[in-house]
Amino acid sequence: MKIPFFDLSRQYELVENEIEAAVLEVMRSTQYVEGKAVKEFEKAVAEYIGVKHAITCGNGTDALRIALLAVGIKPGDEVITSAFSFFATPEAIAQIGAVPVFADVNNENYNVDVDSIRSKITSKTKAILPVHIFGTPADMDEINKIGEKYGIPVIEDACQAIGASYKGKKAGNLGTLGCFSFYPTKNLGGFGDGGMITTNSDELANICRCLKAHAAGKQAAIAYEKLYGKEVPELAEMEKQSSDPLYDPCKYYNYFIAGNSRLDSIQAAVLNVKLGMLELFNDKRAAIAKKYKERIDNKKITVPPVEFADRVSCFHQFAVLVEDKEGFIKYLNDNGIGAGNFYPVPLHKQRAFEALGAGDTCLKVAEKICGQTVCLPIFPELTDEEVGQIIKACNEY
Repeated sequence: MKIPFFDLSRQYELVENEIEAAVLEVMRSTQYVEGKAVKEFEKAVAEYIGVKHAITCGNGTDALRIALLAVGIKPGDEVITSAFSFFATPEAIAQIGAVPVFADVNNENYNVDVDSIRSKITSKTKAILPVHIFGTPADMDEINKIGEKYGIPVIEDACQAIGASYKGKKAGNLGTLGCFSFYPTKNLGGFGDGGMITTNSDELANICRCLKAHAAGKQAAIAYEKLYGKEVPELAEMEKQSSDPLYDPCKYYNYFIAGNSRLDSIQAAVLNVKLGMLELFNDKRAAIAKKYKERIDNKKITVPPVEFADRVSCFHQFAVLVEDKEGFIKYLNDNGIGAGNFYPVPLHKQRAFEALGAGDTCLKVAEKICGQTVCLPIFPELTDEEVGQIIKACNEY
């Protein structure tokens, strides 16, 4: 029996008819960018997460970059983040000229360690960017306390955590802003790239919308007045203009350097269909995780906790620790089981960040976890037989 690490075709079979109908509706509408489907998706996600605003964008990396810009991060500013994450997390910081400062992680759920964050605070620290790694929320109460103490925003990298919760609140509603990815392999995945920013701040939401679309038009003029404290004389006249979906005369007035990171309507239509099934998919992931926890009893394999007193994981990945990481992956592959090598290199030791000199820093837990983490298949369409075969292989290792 061959068991893939992930199989998108199985999920497509479940939603095929609904998605094809939704996509066809978009095609016939000819509203291909920022159309009706996008507005519907933003509203649905905002309601699901419990925030005032959900702003779509082109991908999860852009969501992080836009969120950082929205809170005023500038070149030279320091942003504290986890040493154990996908490269996009610190990449977004570096893209705008800021400096990623890497904190260590904890042994329990591989999230950023609060004490390590505290030790990294300097006068240059302007934001904290915790990652809800593998779908389990970080210790947000303590992280928010640090943010409040130093007057700096906390931006959630929730790209792996849609549907997860912390003390009854959904990921994306736990900090100043939340960032999501809708890459096809995510718990809520599109048929291409996609991203989103969530917030309860009217002002930040407007700035994010401007940053993703050339800082143009009436809303950008309002954002400019807020950001720079300068009046825009033409704003009063703009307010009188009616906005045509295809031609808004105000869109040729640009107020600051932004970019273009819009979600297309076809992706929004796909995601809208899948959003209605997200809780079901996450429940299936949780059931698989519970079986792994209860039934893998090989002492060579450290199985992570799956139940917490204060948070609920959406189990984007299920990561076990094995001393011989490469050997265990090869063993699984030889037995027809796909496995994920997440993440082999701690971020502070990535060649891309050599200039920071962070490679000499000793972040013991992150380095250990990177050297031992193997992700088992956990996509919701796995069969009971396949899960049983994975458990059997783990116990026979």
